[in-house]
Amino acid sequence: MNEITRIFRQLNKHGKKALIPYITAGDPSIEKTYELMQFLAENGADIIELGIPFSDPMADGEVVQRAMERSLKAGTTLQAIFSLVERFQERYKTPIILMGYLNPIYAYGVERFVAEAGRAGVKGLITVDMPPEEAREFCALLKRHGMAGIFLATPVTDQERIQVIKRFARGFLYFVSVTGVTGERDKIPPEINKKIAEIKALVKLPIALGFGISHPRIIEEFYPYLDGFVVGSALIRRWEVTFDVKDAELVNFFRGMVHACHG
Repeated sequence: MNEITRIFRQLNKHGKKALIPYITAGDPSIEKTYELMQFLAENGADIIELGIPFSDPMADGEVVQRAMERSLKAGTTLQAIFSLVERFQERYKTPIILMGYLNPIYAYGVERFVAEAGRAGVKGLITVDMPPEEAREFCALLKRHGMAGIFLATPVTDQERIQVIKRFARGFLYFVSVTGVTGERDKIPPEINKKIAEIKALVKLPIALGFGISHPRIIEEFYPYLDGFVVGSALIRRWEVTFDVKDAELVNFFRGMVHACHG
């Protein structure tokens, strides 16, 4: 069983949901990212999602865009990200997944990227702009190097595409709460529960909700229907104020999200 799926199942046995914080690697530096990863791992994160900085992040809103700009300005490279993951995994068991766009991966070399990510200890990869219809060889390569190919589904993903995703997806399925970019939202449409139920009937993988998870009450609202929650922009917005893991607002916010997921 994939390690990521195993974590979801273990949490499910205890009536808990997975909390998956998203942060951008290298924001504002690799060393500061490591500090934040330590804080997240030591305070309840079940999986950590690291964003690969890219100059044209089409799926991301202003907060994540700013984080990527800071990372790129700092000179963050893929080699530095792999070294960061390797350093972290030597001390912590919290799985790391990478999220990024195809352009940097192709520029680096697909086989080289996957091999080095696998050696560093990366457990899964989300490629935002990888069409599942074209993912067969890529996912086979990921599997050979011990990584799960994680795919996105949205409220408008039709059953035909869900069936394609089903053939290649591993780890968990990332359900995007709305059609649009990342960012905090005061409310998420409750009607997405129907789509989540439809996907659950077809895909026997855990489902995590992302895009717009800004407050514990959103987790509480959708708690019965999902297996995990991805928290990105709301976390990064607090992080960018001080870049200090001891900042009271950052600490209190994250602990509140942990409590909402774990009880």
